[in-house]
Amino acid sequence: MNEFMRQFGLFLQAGAGVFSGINLIIVAIAVLLGLIVGAIPGLTGTMALALLINLTYKLPSDQAVAFMLGVYVGAVSGGLFSAIMLNIPGTPNAAATALDGYPLAKQGKGGKALFGGVFASCLGTLISCLIMLIATPFLSQIALKFGKWEMFLLAIFGITICGNLSVDCSPLKGWIAGFLGFFVALIGVEALYNAARFVFTAPLRSGVELIPALIGLFGVAEVLTVLQDRTPVQVNSDMGSILPNREELKQLLRPLFRSSLIGCGIGAIPGAGEDIAAWLSYSTGKSRGKDRANFGKGSFEGLACSETANNACIPGAMIPMLTLAIPGSTQAAMFLAALNLHGVQPGPMLTVKAPAFVYSVGLTLIVAAIVMVILALVLTKPMVKILQINRKVLMPIIVVLTVVGAYASRMNLFDIKLMLVFGVIGFMLRKMNFPLAPLTLGLILGGTADTNFRQSLTMGGSVLTRLVGDILLVVVLYSLISGALKTIKSAKAELAAEKS
Repeated sequence: MNEFMRQFGLFLQAGAGVFSGINLIIVAIAVLLGLIVGAIPGLTGTMALALLINLTYKLPSDQAVAFMLGVYVGAVSGGLFSAIMLNIPGTPNAAATALDGYPLAKQGKGGKALFGGVFASCLGTLISCLIMLIATPFLSQIALKFGKWEMFLLAIFGITICGNLSVDCSPLKGWIAGFLGFFVALIGVEALYNAARFVFTAPLRSGVELIPALIGLFGVAEVLTVLQDRTPVQVNSDMGSILPNREELKQLLRPLFRSSLIGCGIGAIPGAGEDIAAWLSYSTGKSRGKDRANFGKGSFEGLACSETANNACIPGAMIPMLTLAIPGSTQAAMFLAALNLHGVQPGPMLTVKAPAFVYSVGLTLIVAAIVMVILALVLTKPMVKILQINRKVLMPIIVVLTVVGAYASRMNLFDIKLMLVFGVIGFMLRKMNFPLAPLTLGLILGGTADTNFRQSLTMGGSVLTRLVGDILLVVVLYSLISGALKTIKSAKAELAAEKS
């Protein structure tokens, strides 16, 4: 009973901050900016966070967190606008949305599809937030029992499982990208003995700064990729009505709980991300939904499967990030970088040092989801006009924003060079079909894995003497073996196809 009253007090404390006037205004502005950036083809949710993080440098930590969460929610949802009206997903997580959204737009139901998608996104976020608020304090107590070996194995597991779940490429490519990120994280003066590692220029002694590296990987690389696309964009301006009727609303609500659980569960897996959640939910709905015969032809149920899951993934991704400092998606990784920038350290000790923070994150996500529906109701038709902006005009502006964002973190010109290098690396990896999510995880977890591994060796003992460590070791070995088998099977299939 005492613990319940303590948690309730923390909840009220968090609510007082979240529902203050200035925070609500900041969330509304952030959601709007996220929707706009997410709606423009080629600008991903991660890129939205990378571009807009420099607006938070002068904000207090609570307002900066509110702003970044608002951008996060808006950007993930914003991709549905171009997916439905252009058949070009604004963000990767909206790819499944285009399968039913665009046919609906061609039927003159574009307005209903846009608002219905945002409405489903809101409900998915709300349900997943409730799961997050219940699960995170419980998991934090478990995380406090993790030792050095467990933290090392958890970092390795994040890379291996992220490689296994990489879309459109073999697990081997995912692992290569992940351990490349690990290597980059080792650059600089290490923490235990102050020895310089892989340092060939003086600025690298402090290591690779995370924010310029991520801006390069997801900002500059995205610009280079988009500039290659010469396809003209034509917007279908036939919007029709915005509010769905009763039957269409029933179709939107039908997959609500199933897709929310799928999205939250996938979000909690390190590195899996919103696009995997959307595709898994869509494929599940296509095999089990009542309207499965119309999937791909213009089904509101299919639209809801995708949009509910990709937004439910956001609170799910917060669970491992807040409890273990392991982001559940690339967007969560950028959010983690923003938290570190403002002095907030997620991990097992978060509930001890800032016990109300988890409730602040959950309530802010709820507010952002509700604000998103209101903005969508007002701005659906104007948002379509934004999609008509010429990308040749837009991309130079984005380059300027990436440079400002990279420079602002440390006021160091070297960070701009670092951003450009990582932009070229990210572009080349994309061309070779290497996933960037494992590389991002490697960048974030590499230092933690290295320090915990060497400290555990110094302290002595074995991972085999601890139950949690044994379980994690088995899980890591299983993910490696299953991924290796998947890679071999894929290679055999390619060889067979070449012979035939």
